[in-house]
Amino acid sequence: MERKKPLVVSIASVSGGGKTTIVSQLLKQLPKAKALFFDDYTFEGPHDVLAWVDEGADYNQWNLAPFIQNLEALIDEPLEYILLNYPFAYRHSLMDEYIDFAVFIDTPLDIALARRMQRDFMESSVMEIMLQMQHYAQEGRRAYLEMLQTVMPDSDVVVDGTSSVDEVANEIAASVRELSKAR
Repeated sequence: MERKKPLVVSIASVSGGGKTTIVSQLLKQLPKAKALFFDDYTFEGPHDVLAWVDEGADYNQWNLAPFIQNLEALIDEPLEYILLNYPFAYRHSLMDEYIDFAVFIDTPLDIALARRMQRDFMESSVMEIMLQMQHYAQEGRRAYLEMLQTVMPDSDVVVDGTSSVDEVANEIAASVRELSKAR
């Protein structure tokens, strides 16, 4: 009997939207699961993300070869689930063939920004934080809006990023288990 390949689940959100937290929680809930975390990689891609957004945000400009190589290695392992902390859902043509189910965590931008500031700037000076806030308000927000306009509607399911970690993880885990049974 041929072994069934693992169900590959992509979890996307804007920066600060909860991807890492939810994938980590799902690893505790789903048996025989492993995860890849997008932020663990350094990718060749657009040098100016805002110019990339303004030029149409072609997700295929990102060289995801190391991520894909590690994903292919996991597919050969005796796993039930592979969880991807991966912000692009089906938007990258080389990844869409691997993903079985794409989830988008819809976190309001103010909450995502607050989380990102707490995560990335806890040791920063007030001036550094204020400059980051200014950049977000004047420029950076466009990149967040890009994801809401393209990645979110390209996902199979959208979950409420204002719900608790347990609620979001439970909702995703239930959907993933149902999908796995149907395969």
